[in-house]
Amino acid sequence: MIPLSTDDLGWFFTDEHHTLAVRLRAAAADLAAAEDAADEPARDREAVAALAAHGLLELVAPAGGVAAISARALCLTRELLGWVSPRADSIFAVQGLGTYPVLAAGSAAQRAELPAFARGDRVAAFALTEPDAGSDVAAITTRAEPHGGGWWGLTGEKIFISNLGVASHATVIASAEPAAGRKGLAAFWVPLDAPGVTIVPQAPIAPHPLGRLLLDGVRVGPDAMIGEVGAGFRLAMQTLDTFRVSVAAAAVGMARRALDEAVRHVRARSQFGKPLADQPMVQAHLADMATQIDAARLLALRAAHLRDHGAARTTVEVSMAKLHATEAAQDVIDRAVQLLGGRGVMQGAVVEHLYRAIRPLRIYEGTSEIQRTIIGRAIAQGGAP
Repeated sequence: MIPLSTDDLGWFFTDEHHTLAVRLRAAAADLAAAEDAADEPARDREAVAALAAHGLLELVAPAGGVAAISARALCLTRELLGWVSPRADSIFAVQGLGTYPVLAAGSAAQRAELPAFARGDRVAAFALTEPDAGSDVAAITTRAEPHGGGWWGLTGEKIFISNLGVASHATVIASAEPAAGRKGLAAFWVPLDAPGVTIVPQAPIAPHPLGRLLLDGVRVGPDAMIGEVGAGFRLAMQTLDTFRVSVAAAAVGMARRALDEAVRHVRARSQFGKPLADQPMVQAHLADMATQIDAARLLALRAAHLRDHGAARTTVEVSMAKLHATEAAQDVIDRAVQLLGGRGVMQGAVVEHLYRAIRPLRIYEGTSEIQRTIIGRAIAQGGAP
């Protein structure tokens, strides 16, 4: 049973979200079936096809632009995807990261391409991180050099870029005016079949499309820049701010799946003459796991609800949700592995896969340390309770 419900927390949701929850449950079988494909590239492609077939990619590339992106819809979707398929969750989220800058500041011609991404005919990547520039976006060294007539040459390396291997385009953040620091960053909409683009696959601990993006004098025209020189940093931060709360929801989904697997096991497994579920120590684990999950879900939905209702600033609430949900999910999944014992550490076990899948969530879109810094600074300066 997929424990995705909007009824128990009805005050967070509208009829539209209730309808989405029904659609998400109906999509679960196809999303799970993508993992049965022959090899990793095929599983990636099947995951894209399943997301597209059920209209889920439309949620991150809506016809109505950024105003039509619902944080609660993103959270519901990623909770389901985290429960069913961390691979599909990653592809879905990065499709959103890659297309959001075009939705927010793209030209009419760039936005005209987005329906193909909503249909799944094309896939986007978000090329921000570099070998020496992760959380410190201002340290980006990928260069965008003017070539006259509005043309640019892009040179540099991006690393740990999700969706490479299935992506057709990437939003690339590069420095057009290095002396200006972050004020000199610009965003470019780059077709990945352009001359000078090289993709080198990388192998994360939880399989999903990931790679290095090497740019060797990649020439792009005036129609490639998203916005203007100097807008790159702002666009990158707006993009991450929009999707960060949904990382918390993905963690909730993974944790709920781990709890489900653990409960099923301890009810069926007997030790010392009675089911594990009757052991007080096991019950204590289950109590802690369930409480952590509910707290994480409430934090995520509070932040999403505030964003959807136009709160002036939700940075602290989003950081709290992302920090707590990912750290709690790591603990919940670890406990699930412990409760399953030897079965929990066998390759192919659901909790073993979740154990690998949850770890990156504490790093990407702002590490737990960055989230603590944001929250702590706000408290110290009197901006948060």
